[in-house]
Amino acid sequence: MKRSKGHRNAAAKIDRESLYSPAEAAKLAKETNVAKFDATVEVALRLGVDPRKADQMVRGTVNLPHGTGKTARVLVFATGDRAEEARAAGADIVGADDLIDEVAKGRLDFDAVVATPDLMGKVGRLGRVLGPRGLMPNPKTGTVTPAVGKAVTDIKGGKIEFRVDRHANLHFIIGKVSFGERQLIENYAAALDEVLRLKPSAAKGRYLKKITFSTSMGPGIPVDPNVTRGMTADLDA
Repeated sequence: MKRSKGHRNAAAKIDRESLYSPAEAAKLAKETNVAKFDATVEVALRLGVDPRKADQMVRGTVNLPHGTGKTARVLVFATGDRAEEARAAGADIVGADDLIDEVAKGRLDFDAVVATPDLMGKVGRLGRVLGPRGLMPNPKTGTVTPAVGKAVTDIKGGKIEFRVDRHANLHFIIGKVSFGERQLIENYAAALDEVLRLKPSAAKGRYLKKITFSTSMGPGIPVDPNVTRGMTADLDA
């Protein structure tokens, strides 16, 4: 793939033979951003798990202390009082049978989906549409719940969801390039703590194998997977 001059210049600032501390990587991510917009800062992990085995699946959610830098569009499948609760909490799209039909036909103008338990029998048929996009409601991530107002508030406030893919990679965002380095690191620390907490007991050997920071269009920055505590020390020095 042919890279732009800006991308090549940004990549030249990164030593591929080094492993950067999270604080150094956050600083580099801001410095190597090549987008003309407020790009997203992303983290990619390679985990020492076999996701083909049910007891080694890593999936969870976490509320980032500084949010994601974007306001998620939330769709809620609910009726009656629960639908009104969702609207009051700021849900962007609320409905039931008609909305299920719209999504089945390809409507995808949303970033997260919440559903009440009583509608999951109908929502379940949207698995082929929502599943591949990581949008299928799930009780484990708090998106199948009667407390739809809280779910919407959490998502709007910076709650992210992550799930290991079939290649044992896991991705999540930690903010925007416009964030301060401390904000990015504190968000990263919160997400990493949850990933570590969810380490499957069946997983053997090294759990965090590889970590990379990058911006939406920027080069990858290798991060030391051994640094899981005291990440703001470099900023305080």
